[in-house]
Amino acid sequence: MLFRGPIKHCRNCGSAVAYRLPDDGDTRERAVCPACDTIHYENPLNVVGTVPYLDGRVLLCKRNIEPRWGKWTLPAGFMELGETTAEGAARETDEEAGAQIEMEPLFTVISVPRVGQVHLFYRARLLSDVFNPGHETIEARLFTEEEIPWDEISFRTVKETLERYFEDRRKGRFEVHTFDIVA
Repeated sequence: MLFRGPIKHCRNCGSAVAYRLPDDGDTRERAVCPACDTIHYENPLNVVGTVPYLDGRVLLCKRNIEPRWGKWTLPAGFMELGETTAEGAARETDEEAGAQIEMEPLFTVISVPRVGQVHLFYRARLLSDVFNPGHETIEARLFTEEEIPWDEISFRTVKETLERYFEDRRKGRFEVHTFDIVA
């Protein structure tokens, strides 16, 4: 089941679309407008965020929105048009946690095809332990690995990113982790 429903009307002229193979040689069914011949492509959404850390602890945000209200997450959200993945991750960290950070390299790239999303998390060094969470966050606070409420983590992508972060930290070197969540 995909996150979004199928396209029903042409974004160009408003006519009802038909799902079929386009005449341009494409091999996938697309929403094609029979009135103006516009082909509409449905592509995954990018979710961007950070793993903010300070002195062996990571910053988590308690969600004040659905889905998963009241669960803990890394600061992340949907990438906006006109921004890079790193800019979006920094914006989400500011909006959700009010945290001042220094962006570091990309850490995880996770494909989640069943919901039509790709999650990208960057490591981010916190410049302060003072936070000013926005309206989407009930509470923002730092946790050691042992203190993390693992049973109350909001999304599998967050849990797996945190597990890899602490594993790499123990090894003394960070890698870029790329994987899929298909179940």
